[in-house]
Amino acid sequence: MTPIQLEFLGTGTSGGVPLIGCSCPVCTSLDARNHRLRSSVIIRYGTHAVVIDCGPDFRQQMLRSGQAQLDAVVLTHEHMDHVAGLDEVRPLNYQQKTDMAIYCTERVANRLKQQFSYAFGEDKYPGAPGLHLVEIAPNKPFIIGGMEWMPILAMHGTWPVLGYRIGDVVYLTDVSAMTDVEMDKIRGAQILVVNALRHQPHVSHFSLLEAQEFARKTGVPHTYFTHISHQMGDHAATQSGLPTGMYLAYDGLHLEA
Repeated sequence: MTPIQLEFLGTGTSGGVPLIGCSCPVCTSLDARNHRLRSSVIIRYGTHAVVIDCGPDFRQQMLRSGQAQLDAVVLTHEHMDHVAGLDEVRPLNYQQKTDMAIYCTERVANRLKQQFSYAFGEDKYPGAPGLHLVEIAPNKPFIIGGMEWMPILAMHGTWPVLGYRIGDVVYLTDVSAMTDVEMDKIRGAQILVVNALRHQPHVSHFSLLEAQEFARKTGVPHTYFTHISHQMGDHAATQSGLPTGMYLAYDGLHLEA
């Protein structure tokens, strides 16, 4: 099986960490693991590289990672902390001499056509990003670079959101509930990435305890928590209390399965 490499470009929630105007111990921490850009990852296999989610920190994330080529962007849902950076694919359009493939559901595609109307109109602005929308749907695997991607449907409060299984890696973010049928798609994987916003319950995200319980139910041996707010507390202190096989992810962390 082709090895799957995952790099965390960002592990923060919608406001990032530090949060603007906050002077809490986490936001003022000198530990780089407490500095979190908005949640996104690069998935690499063979000569291919795909980003999951493209938030407002996309440019900074790509420069920091040194990634100069992308096959596609795959989106989980349409909230701005996951799509606001799509305009920044323009340098890749120029260098790769093609529109960027954006994999998303019909619902997300319709939102993108509104949010980035200048990139989709008949009289398209000449400096607009080149975005080629490829519609996907739950229960319909798709192929990028010869690798199968399996969508996993979950709920983000009242909003549908997709996670993905790529080989032995599962990536989920902004999840608050999932059916047993969808959870079955996760079983047998080696690495699970799932959101854990904070210790306290939240209407549309797993808390840390909820994320741990979810991970136990899947049976995946290695779990990494992402989409973390400053309310989670210090990285090292929180990590010290986690069960074996469970970890707080941090920006720049690399994994392989």
